[in-house]
Amino acid sequence: MLYKKRKETIERSFADAKQLHGYRYCRFRGKKHVLEQALMTATCQNIKKIANHLAKIA
Repeated sequence: MLYKKRKETIERSFADAKQLHGYRYCRFRGKKHVLEQALMTATCQNIKKIANHLAKIA
């Protein structure tokens, strides 16, 4: 039960990052730039989650 829930939430998040947000390849070189890309991707995903949640409420 818990593993199925993980597959629907956590794994889906990584799949979306890979397919929709360029997680397959790094756009820049260097630890600092890769970290920046990862943080921007996570920020975009969180904003999308918030927007979807607010759309369901309204």
